[in-house]
Amino acid sequence: MLSSSVKPLGEVQGAFTWWPKHPTLQPFIDIWSTVPLARYFMNSLIVCVSATVLSVIVAIFAGYAISRYRFFGRRVFTGAVLSTQMFPGILFLLPLFLIFVNIDKFLGFTLLYQTRVGLIITYLTFSLPFSIWMLAGYFDGIPRDLDEAARVDGTTAIGALLRVVLPAARPGVIAVAVYSFMTSWGELLFAAQMTNSSTKTLSIGLQNYSTQINVYWNQVMAASLVVSVPIVIAFLLLQRYLVAGLTAGAVK
Repeated sequence: MLSSSVKPLGEVQGAFTWWPKHPTLQPFIDIWSTVPLARYFMNSLIVCVSATVLSVIVAIFAGYAISRYRFFGRRVFTGAVLSTQMFPGILFLLPLFLIFVNIDKFLGFTLLYQTRVGLIITYLTFSLPFSIWMLAGYFDGIPRDLDEAARVDGTTAIGALLRVVLPAARPGVIAVAVYSFMTSWGELLFAAQMTNSSTKTLSIGLQNYSTQINVYWNQVMAASLVVSVPIVIAFLLLQRYLVAGLTAGAVK
């Protein structure tokens, strides 16, 4: 990818060589004008960040409830959350499509189908079950005495969660956030069906470098490199939290 991204198009289409004969940075300049890459990048960023934030918030409260409280249907709810991980994602494509289309038809305007809102909800269905399960396991490893001490000091249950439990569960929360973001960032199948020309994400937008006349392979490689760098950097910076959160949550 790196080698082809700094080659002229004619050189990429020929026999492959590791080192470019005529290295150039022009593909990195052209990728922004050949297709609206900046718009695709912004769409991906909005969708992935929103899905990650919502997934973390819901998973924190749901995981805390499962870990700390005994309520009617708790086992059924936990089993239902875990059972969703046994099915391939493509099984949910048609149901989600029908739900979104019918809701939009009922409302009389487009809210979910081929919009960023619909894609955010779609990605929540991927990351939320695992996030809830992992945070519930992580909260189980935090002594209940901390909650009780906070309640004795006069705080509410929500206050105990936010001020005492969450700081102790920071590695688990970061692991959930990284997992949710990475799951959404590279998704292709649902993004291809749930977006239009104005809401396309990066994974779909990269296809536009292929036209009826030619395929700009050097620009495809340059754009792929630009797309990959942010997520790789984020993972490298947060990998110790990801590993700590996954292992601690799994063991507990």
